[in-house]
Amino acid sequence: MATIEECRTALEQLSRNLASAGGDVRKAAALDRSLSCHLTDLDLTFTGRLADGRLTGVTDAPGPPAAKADIRLATTGDDLVALVDGKLPFPTAWATGRLKLDASFRDLLRLRSLL
Repeated sequence: MATIEECRTALEQLSRNLASAGGDVRKAAALDRSLSCHLTDLDLTFTGRLADGRLTGVTDAPGPPAAKADIRLATTGDDLVALVDGKLPFPTAWATGRLKLDASFRDLLRLRSLL
């Protein structure tokens, strides 16, 4: 099982990946939305803001998200690490239920280029 620190590192890497992306990925990541990522196996939620192509203000708290974020993810710590490392393709994780994504239809359309 991935540790909290490994999950935090994965989110930091995701932020770096988004910041260095170009083209359609950069445009999709340029959203200004609140984001939560609930790690079901650790019963921990990371929250932050996706703005200007980076994840900012990332904090963690025990339990499910306290407030409803614009973009909500739920997965296990191991799957989060595998997703960011590129070992678990996003479409596979989403299609098999290993990753749950809840966002507005408009945000989903913009985020599709990140997949």
